[in-house]
Amino acid sequence: MNPKRKKLLIGVISIVIGVGVATGLALKAFQANLLYFYSPTQVMEGEAPTNRSFRIGGLVVDGSVSRNPENLQVRFTLTDTMNNVDVFYDGILPDLFREGQGIVANGSIKTDGTFIASEVLAKHDENYMPAEVADALEKAGVEHDYSN
Repeated sequence: MNPKRKKLLIGVISIVIGVGVATGLALKAFQANLLYFYSPTQVMEGEAPTNRSFRIGGLVVDGSVSRNPENLQVRFTLTDTMNNVDVFYDGILPDLFREGQGIVANGSIKTDGTFIASEVLAKHDENYMPAEVADALEKAGVEHDYSN
């Protein structure tokens, strides 16, 4: 093999290795930023990760919202009608947040089973329920008026 061809081969191999490493790093970063959705039943059955953030969704149980009058801390319970998960959130809730409504929360689970939310998302109009929440309720056999 002549020196010119050897340099070309080394250059091509270097490019292929560089693209492979860059693709691997990009996929790893993408995977780390994914937020998977879990229902309260899946969380209670241990399917949700304990070492990373995920989304949980369900209906806010009537009478479960408890606000701390001295700060923005709120506790409430989410249900898919089969299981309940207590949620703790420190922040301003969306204007559309209310009991009996479907919501999705981003956060992580503590060892005692309490979900610590970093963000709470409520439906944005009277005809919408997050698809994940609707699917989880449907799997639980719940008929719900999604216009609430």
